[in-house]
Amino acid sequence: MPDRVTLTDSRSGKVIELPLLHGTHGPPVFDMGRLYRELGYFTYDPGFLSTASCHSAVTFIDGEEGVLLYRGYPIEQLAEHSSFYEVAYLLMNEALPTQAQLDNFTTLISQHTMINESLKNFYRGFNHDAHPMAIMVGVVGSLSAFYHDSTDIHNPAHREIAALRMIAKMPTIAAASYKHSIGEPFVYPRNSYSYAGNLLHMMFSVPSEEYELDPVAEKALDLIFVLHADHEQNASTSTVRLAGSSGANPFACIASGIAALWGPAHGGANEAVLRMLEEIGDVSNIPTYIARAKDKDDGFRLMGFGHRIYKNYDPRARIIRNMCHEVLSELGNENDPLFELALRLEEVALNDDYFVSRKLYPNVDFYSGLIYRALGIPINMYTVMFAIARTVGWAAHWKEMIGEPQQRIGRPRQLYDGPAHRDYVAIEKRS
Repeated sequence: MPDRVTLTDSRSGKVIELPLLHGTHGPPVFDMGRLYRELGYFTYDPGFLSTASCHSAVTFIDGEEGVLLYRGYPIEQLAEHSSFYEVAYLLMNEALPTQAQLDNFTTLISQHTMINESLKNFYRGFNHDAHPMAIMVGVVGSLSAFYHDSTDIHNPAHREIAALRMIAKMPTIAAASYKHSIGEPFVYPRNSYSYAGNLLHMMFSVPSEEYELDPVAEKALDLIFVLHADHEQNASTSTVRLAGSSGANPFACIASGIAALWGPAHGGANEAVLRMLEEIGDVSNIPTYIARAKDKDDGFRLMGFGHRIYKNYDPRARIIRNMCHEVLSELGNENDPLFELALRLEEVALNDDYFVSRKLYPNVDFYSGLIYRALGIPINMYTVMFAIARTVGWAAHWKEMIGEPQQRIGRPRQLYDGPAHRDYVAIEKRS
């Protein structure tokens, strides 16, 4: 007999038993489906912090222990031994690929890296100083108008090709957004490059010169993409799932995820790190800002430290820290005061009892922002980089959700505290 939780309503005296569900990892969950039907109550959980919104087998996080698993594989092992293509295959297909499967998957992605030529006209409609994330939302949302041959969500083949197209085209769409903002011609993808290498090529090459791909930059970007590929039921992933539950086409669902990611509390954190460093300005100012961060009456916060989910060290930060130092050593401009400032700030935070006792360690956003700067990626493209990597996770969750036999449209309830019943009063009688 399955475990159950017994609830007694002290008002009515009614007793109901709710099934207790157990996952592979994590706390058990009791099914609240009968609560409203039998007792007439909703649950109240702002931000859904204690609510499991779905079944999922994609990613698991244990914030207390600092654990992140992709399909059961520790992120540390994947970061050390895998590549973004392999991780993308894993998230999409539930298992690590054989060499033949990986080769076929890589070929399928490379066959869909180009975007419809008509989209160039769409880009020209955006102002030159439009934020690249604004362009991304618009362009990705428009893809169903160009690739409507793969929008039947009830057709498994359509779901597969739509997901592959999104993963393949996102770097091309992102690079075109960047090129539009600086007035340079769009660069076509080259399928001989890796996923990360192709993005760097499309962003930084020009038709008039040969482009030489830096292997350090390629390796660093590939690692960041692995670390950002998925992160359980975060705001943008939940948005993709909610949009998808209505039966919306996959391109619209991914566009909704990009819009949610754009928020500074979500995908904009690494951008906020660099802006904070610019505000601090100089190493000599660190003690002042550290004191401000410790002052509960001061609104200043150290961006890139601590994490809402991880109450221990963010496992991705442990991995990316070494890469960050390697990139700064190889590519970082020694005369850039922000790098010196960031490394000094990292040292202070890792050794100050205030931050250590509260587990406010540097997180993945702190280090990824520094790497992006060293690679020459402008600050307004940081969240775009995040969106490129997270597209794989969004697509995996969207496919999983659509394939659920019991899938229903999302419909959260509310605690209404507005006016009670009021009768309409003609305008001439209102005071």
